[in-house]
Amino acid sequence: MSATTREEARAEQGSVNAAQPAHPRVSQLRYARREFRRGFRTMRPEDAEQRPGDLNSVSWSVGHLAWQEQKYFLTWGQGVTPYPEIDKVFRTGMPGTTPVLSEVLAAWLDITARSDVWLDTLDSAALLRPYDAGGKRRGGRLIGNLIQRVTYHYWFQTGMNQAVRKLLGNQPLPQFVGNIDDEAPYEPETLDKP
Repeated sequence: MSATTREEARAEQGSVNAAQPAHPRVSQLRYARREFRRGFRTMRPEDAEQRPGDLNSVSWSVGHLAWQEQKYFLTWGQGVTPYPEIDKVFRTGMPGTTPVLSEVLAAWLDITARSDVWLDTLDSAALLRPYDAGGKRRGGRLIGNLIQRVTYHYWFQTGMNQAVRKLLGNQPLPQFVGNIDDEAPYEPETLDKP
């Protein structure tokens, strides 16, 4: 991949600070987000809001990942919770719902945009520290582990959403894992120099 193409990919990934590219773990998180979104982009909202059997609706998975990003990157990372209702309805263990896709998608887009501002400040040393809720309290989980947990959760929900689509007869399904070679290639992680 050429340097120009890599810089264009970084810009598309939403790095707020163009002079300091996003950490490779953050870039992979952003790719997982895009693939998650691509997985239901062509769905009709009324299909995304259906629950086939005991499975969760696609719209619920959007709210659930909005909850996780808000909890980890806004509440634990920065000490703010802009959507308290998301925390009440979509956290782990709550009953499945069929929310309006446009509403949860708007919240998810806002939460991920707010998260990105903070994620772009992280370097390798920061990923090795526990979260601190914006300096308000120290937590036990490492920031790097939180980023990985959210990234892998996106892939899990992407697969679940494809199963829901198939059960609803909502086809063709997108190819699982898109153009990773150009959009999110492997980048070696090195400790940042002071």
